[in-house]
Amino acid sequence: MPVHGRLVPRSFLARDVVAVAPELIGRVVVDTDSGVAVRLTEVEAYAGPLDPASHAFRRTARSEVMYGPPGRLYVYFIYGMHWCANVVTGPEGTASAVLLRAGEVIGGLDVAERRRPRAHRPAELARGPAGLATVLGLTGAATGSDLLAPNRRWELRAGDGAPTAVEAGPRVGVSVAVDLPWRFHERDHDSVSTFRRGTRAGRRGRV
Repeated sequence: MPVHGRLVPRSFLARDVVAVAPELIGRVVVDTDSGVAVRLTEVEAYAGPLDPASHAFRRTARSEVMYGPPGRLYVYFIYGMHWCANVVTGPEGTASAVLLRAGEVIGGLDVAERRRPRAHRPAELARGPAGLATVLGLTGAATGSDLLAPNRRWELRAGDGAPTAVEAGPRVGVSVAVDLPWRFHERDHDSVSTFRRGTRAGRRGRV
């Protein structure tokens, strides 16, 4: 199985979420059980209690994992249909996280295709938060998993380096704090979702 670079150090994620998020582009999330590996091409930053679009704007049992150490997974269910995966960032207690919006499957393509049989081409397999979570086998049971510890089911690895062109813009599908330019994506990559200003949001926003 390809290594996809070293594990990302915890200090990389233990910083301000808006600094971390664009630097996650090009990193690789690996499902070590299946060999599926997704190189991240699109993410969104959510700043916890400072961000009204965040699930952690108010502290609840669901958002508690975001107050823990950086590098943990927070996976939630949306619209009664889809799982969405997030990586906890910042110093412990800050409750910030990055939503993983899209990526390119660079390992375990056959498994990814079985997990998303309706995708018409490889670029669609991990497009959108639901597609990305599905190809990586992520559900709510993964919440709290440590992406930065060796020999775990899911790992966050450095990959081959960040792309040269990362763009920023408004987040997708939120109804508050809509103009913050906290969505980051690799320019012109086929896996990046089409931008839609917040039309279908939850009670507050994404994560």
